[in-house]
Amino acid sequence: MIGETLKRTRNIYGMTASKMSTELGISPSYLSEIENGKKQPSLELLEKYSKIYGIKLSSLILLSESIEEAKQKKDGSAFIRRLMLNLINGLSESLEDVTREEQEKV
Repeated sequence: MIGETLKRTRNIYGMTASKMSTELGISPSYLSEIENGKKQPSLELLEKYSKIYGIKLSSLILLSESIEEAKQKKDGSAFIRRLMLNLINGLSESLEDVTREEQEKV
């Protein structure tokens, strides 16, 4: 399922498969195999993905697990609720960091 998540994320970021494979240092055919679930990416490769997207590796894995769970339950609304909760939690952490930085400037 991680391959589908990586493909969807790549599309959201507007990256072509060719550009992504170059960024990752892998062949386009290997990228295709990963995105189509024929191969599993290594932890090292997943870390490269997370750096390219600028998101935590754990977020990629959590997103993948959430998509899989929603598919198994055939409940897209649960997936959306969980995704929104994670987004809100991430935003609140970011706001706390900004607030902390502002307080340190004073």
